[in-house]
Amino acid sequence: MDSVSYTRTVSLKASLPDTLIPKFSLRCSWNVRYVPFRHSCRNLSEVPGTNLKNTGSPFLHVSQENVKYNCISRYRRGQQKILNAQGHSLEVDAFVHTFCVHSSSSLQKRGNRSERREESPLSTRESVYMFQTDAGGEVKAFVSRVDTVYKVTIEVSLPRRFDDLDHDLCLHWGLYRSSSSRLVVLDAGSVPDGTTSVTVTKQKFMKTPFQQDPTGSHTLDLAFDSDQAPLFLTFVLKSPNDLWIRTHLGKNFCFPVGFGRGKPDPLGFSIGRDGSANFALYSRNAENVVLCLYNATRTDPSLEMDLDPYMNRTGDVWHVSLDMLGHYTHYGYRCKGDINWDKGNRFHARRVLLDPYSKLLAPFFSGQDNSLSPANCLGWLIEEAPFDWDEDCHPCLPLECLVVYRLNVEGFTIDKSSGLPADRRGTFLGLIDKVYHLKNLGVNAILLEPIFAFDRRQGPFCPYNFFAPMDCYGPLGDGISASNSLRQMVKACHEIGIEVILEVVYTQTAEKGDAEPETLSFRGIDNSSYYILGENNEVAAAETDNLFNCNHPVAQNMILDSLRHWVNEYHIDGFCFCNSSSLMRGPRGEMLSRPPLIEAIAFDPVLSRIKIIADPCLAITASCKEIQFPHWKRWGELNIRFRDDVRRFLRGDKGQLSNFSTRLCGSGDLFTDGRGPSFSFNFITHNFGLSLVDLVSFSAATYSTELSWNCGEEGGTNNRLVLETRLKQIRNFLFVLFISLGVPVLNMGDEYGQTKGGSMLLNDRKPFNWDALKTEFAVQTIQFIGFLSSFRTRRRDLVQRKTFAKIENLNWHGPIPDQPQWEDSSSSFLAVSLKPERNENESRSTIGDLYIAFNSQQALVSATLPQLPDGMLW
Repeated sequence: MDSVSYTRTVSLKASLPDTLIPKFSLRCSWNVRYVPFRHSCRNLSEVPGTNLKNTGSPFLHVSQENVKYNCISRYRRGQQKILNAQGHSLEVDAFVHTFCVHSSSSLQKRGNRSERREESPLSTRESVYMFQTDAGGEVKAFVSRVDTVYKVTIEVSLPRRFDDLDHDLCLHWGLYRSSSSRLVVLDAGSVPDGTTSVTVTKQKFMKTPFQQDPTGSHTLDLAFDSDQAPLFLTFVLKSPNDLWIRTHLGKNFCFPVGFGRGKPDPLGFSIGRDGSANFALYSRNAENVVLCLYNATRTDPSLEMDLDPYMNRTGDVWHVSLDMLGHYTHYGYRCKGDINWDKGNRFHARRVLLDPYSKLLAPFFSGQDNSLSPANCLGWLIEEAPFDWDEDCHPCLPLECLVVYRLNVEGFTIDKSSGLPADRRGTFLGLIDKVYHLKNLGVNAILLEPIFAFDRRQGPFCPYNFFAPMDCYGPLGDGISASNSLRQMVKACHEIGIEVILEVVYTQTAEKGDAEPETLSFRGIDNSSYYILGENNEVAAAETDNLFNCNHPVAQNMILDSLRHWVNEYHIDGFCFCNSSSLMRGPRGEMLSRPPLIEAIAFDPVLSRIKIIADPCLAITASCKEIQFPHWKRWGELNIRFRDDVRRFLRGDKGQLSNFSTRLCGSGDLFTDGRGPSFSFNFITHNFGLSLVDLVSFSAATYSTELSWNCGEEGGTNNRLVLETRLKQIRNFLFVLFISLGVPVLNMGDEYGQTKGGSMLLNDRKPFNWDALKTEFAVQTIQFIGFLSSFRTRRRDLVQRKTFAKIENLNWHGPIPDQPQWEDSSSSFLAVSLKPERNENESRSTIGDLYIAFNSQQALVSATLPQLPDGMLW
């Protein structure tokens, strides 16, 4: 059918009581919708070539007799109209408009049926659907909900030539959900009186006669229990002379009951103010999306709703709203589309996929070998009760004042030696019970290894959702208890001045690559949007099984939404981005000079008050990739060069004085670009690689990348001299870590000598052994760390600085004062005098200088202390 554009001018006259005319400035709002086929519905403003306005324009003339408003609309011939009647319906030349007349005080005058009908406080807003028939008449359907019952009224108006035929007009109708070929069977109590069963086009329909009113219109009322919704009501009309009446397109009449078009924003599942549930999912390449709703049993979907690409899609977002959730408790999606892998798609119509924006995840059923079953990764249809934060606020500690402790939530308290009840071990609540240990160390910030929902087979660095905490970290092992206990943990830490920073992984997921795919969410929803593809559109990467397309606009917005969610809902104080180099990759894996995601995070207003840290290391591959990271003067970085240069110097490598001194002073070669030493997060050990005690116990050829030294014997030993040397080296590492400018980062278990037996793998770590804290080594090491933490606080003027020290406040020495041996590659001795910046009124006697000497060779070195000004003593 050809599409021809033409215009219609519609005039509206509204008569109001004399008492209202002087009091109100009246305006008119209006809307028109159409259905191209079946039940599809969308605004005319979305159709190319239309010119519609719904701006609440003022009436052109106001008088005591009438108010007149002129509007012009352009339509396409051959398109069926469907209207969302918010107010008075007006018929003009077979075109139907919906008008709402309202005053400046929000007074509304509604005409026709809605004026005569009293609205219950439990009823929803009435939806009105209007159709043209192939016989030239009109059909109007009114749908409303009162308490738990949906009421449907169908009104039919036919041309006068049918007056002698339509006295016994009947409605042949049926209900369906996902497919019109599968009608829903109703209980006998839900069928109106006089209804019989008939067969129409090989389908069993219900036949119900209309009632005719004095005006000649035919009316029929139907009622459905809300438990049966959502559904579609489809019908045809039949006259006594066997004349079948359908839409002007020759199709069955059809409209929804219990659900609506929905909104494209916000993405995910949300509850509106009216109690309706909105679902929105991004998928650019899917040709069809099915919303799957589950009840509490969750074996198979209780309801599958096909989303219409015309009614339930805006741009690349599929959306639908349900008036009531009823007995449904969980949800997921099926996405269908071109399965040609050469185009980058990985659709799998049988898989029920997790909504990427799910905030709470339902417990999943494990398959064989404790594997995840994709059909069981579902979102929870529930709104959490408000949490009582009780005036909790972010500590907002300055970067230079931080002492950070990295830990794994489960590994920190899962061991029986923690002495905690079974339901608290390995959870956020267990961490609360052991927070006193962190205070003994002088820690004021904890860095939690990734807590996003992850595949337990692959570990916490392989998440499959970016919004929900891992359910096993809750005392009940579910998403709700994990969410609540995380808030309790953050609140408890804030009360004692400890900030909570999360390690986050946005660069890879648990879905793996094409070799061993695990289709859980992103891959089956829109693979080519969410993942970086290779030259042949394969999902592959050099370092990991997949690479998330972080700088794709949709993925970027989702990451920003995720970060804001953790800050707003859980009061998180900062984020450390693992594998940060991959945050700079473009859609084909190329490195971008100005990655939009990194820039957006730096300038986001919600994230402006929290710490953002780049970690170039990837724990699952035990590798680090050092790059020049774009920071916009906001990003801190884990300093790999600090780790490597300190290790080289303390194991006795020659020619390291210059590099070592640079690390002591805050790595000016890395952070003088508008930042400062406080942006350098210094560490000796990471959660992968050798632990601190293994760093001084293993140095075979296989450990060449670890830059370690075994102090004389490989592995475990009873040699007292070797053990004493190892103890000194451990203290040397800790001393350098705390005395250097920057933020010291401790690793869980290093304070009591946790060992992995020489393994460098992340998965070979053992749980935290609380009994080991009683050993003499642990007691002394904890006391030493506590002393260093307090020393940093006392001499914050020297070691807790935002800016680099001035040249005049630094004096470098060799064994002889003021004669550092920079050019002697064989020298392993270096000393420095640190002088605080003093005000004019401050004397040198009130704030002392600090002299620090380092000797990395085993032989003793005699050094002369520099001379002090008069009135000062060493």
